[in-house]
Amino acid sequence: MNRKLIRPNLSEYKEKPNRDQGRDRDRGRDRDRDTSKRKSQPSYETHAENYYFLKQMNKKVLMTIVFTDGEVTQGYVEWYDRDCLKLNREGEPNLLIYKSNIKYLYKHEPDQPDAEKAPDPSTADNQE
Repeated sequence: MNRKLIRPNLSEYKEKPNRDQGRDRDRGRDRDRDTSKRKSQPSYETHAENYYFLKQMNKKVLMTIVFTDGEVTQGYVEWYDRDCLKLNREGEPNLLIYKSNIKYLYKHEPDQPDAEKAPDPSTADNQE
């Protein structure tokens, strides 16, 4: 069995600069590039709020909203954006509510007519 030895053309390697020397020289520049190309932190936006509001809007769920001052109102979410939401109410004027004024909101349940019966999430943690 004859095996033929295949040799690479060494003239190609001699014409190119030594790769190790180039790496050492460029290592400082690469380090600077690496710091600017680091992975950015993941966004804190999970889009869960968007999904929740879209779901309630499509199903036309009656929502109860408790404001930071304790006032309670009910209605259907017509639309929302980053800072506020529009609440349609039957027999009363519609409201444009800033989200910063909302303490919490929940789905209105027919067997639970009063907002006082609904659990307050801020006091639920303190009772345990």
